[in-house]
Amino acid sequence: MTFMAEPTPQGRFGEFGGRFLPEALVPACIGLEKAFRSAGGDASFRESYATVLRDYAGRPTPVTECRRLSEQLGVRVLLKREDLTHTGSHKINNVIGQTLLARRMGKPRVIAETGAGQHGVATATACALFGLECVVYMGEVDIHRQELNVFRMKLLGAEVVPVSSGSRTLKDAINDAMRDWLASVETTYYCLGSVMGPHPYPWMVRELQRVVGEEAHAQCRAILDGADPDYVVACVGGGSNAAGTFAGFVDTGARLVGVEAAGGAAVGRGVPGVVHGSKSFLLQDEHGQVLEAHSISAGLDYPGVGPEHAHLAASGRATYESAGDQEVLDALQLLARTEGIIPALEPAHAVAWLVRAARAGTVPAGSTVLLTMSGRGDKDAEQVMSLLRPR
Repeated sequence: MTFMAEPTPQGRFGEFGGRFLPEALVPACIGLEKAFRSAGGDASFRESYATVLRDYAGRPTPVTECRRLSEQLGVRVLLKREDLTHTGSHKINNVIGQTLLARRMGKPRVIAETGAGQHGVATATACALFGLECVVYMGEVDIHRQELNVFRMKLLGAEVVPVSSGSRTLKDAINDAMRDWLASVETTYYCLGSVMGPHPYPWMVRELQRVVGEEAHAQCRAILDGADPDYVVACVGGGSNAAGTFAGFVDTGARLVGVEAAGGAAVGRGVPGVVHGSKSFLLQDEHGQVLEAHSISAGLDYPGVGPEHAHLAASGRATYESAGDQEVLDALQLLARTEGIIPALEPAHAVAWLVRAARAGTVPAGSTVLLTMSGRGDKDAEQVMSLLRPR
């Protein structure tokens, strides 16, 4: 079976994906797919994208060997350092591609949703770079726990729109962003932040994040004398950093492991259903109503998962585990104290699973593990400080 190739013309990965939308938005998605295919076939667009990634975002990012953590866990740990990009996470890879596409399509206004704020910051950054209007939708709960990123977005010239409906988190921010897009589709480009939503977004975002996995594959081969890691691990909310990483290793013998938040875990606890324009696994009740997810991390506080991850899980090519809030905090501190790297709460979920699995022998001693460090912990410092403060 071929994995992580193009979806079907209907945007399907196996039984998952598709385009479930209000009729008024279907032409916009069809036009977006056409524009993306045209841009992908244009050497000057590809060169522009690669140049901005190199000269502005700071690619390629390194792979760092974690010697002290490896010694503690009995496995060889390598980190793909997306935390070292401009804006501090992998989100910039996708956003640069999409804002270049918005400019190519003649769309002067860009909207985005954000949970942890990193996609919002990346979008505001790229819009400032290219002279585009930027509006970011963000749930009130996430605004409270990510005040620094809200300030950064505003400083970059973006308008941040608080969302007070529902759980007031990422799910609801996406709902409001889609309503805006429906009302302003002629002049507005919707820069979706993960491998979710209606076709072509899951495929398009994965392709724009593929650079993470392709770089890491070549870097690991150089470090490991031509071999591949035994395990490739990344956190999963919507799942863009994991999809980009997995794309570089899906044709190797590496085991692919996505780590969700225990309070979400759409792959582990969800059932097939439709949310935000595509079919995937999601948390829902017996009446089909979407349930609220919980995570210490704003970026993983989402009741669904990208449809390609649902396909990878259903086919058995990737496995999906989960990590709870306390072990995430413990893993964050362990990585900080052994390697001098403070992770964002999102990739700290992947670290937490690895710590648990290595100590339990689920990941055998002597294994080599590549883990994508999708973001740095600056944005979470105040929240973590509060959580670790003696009570």
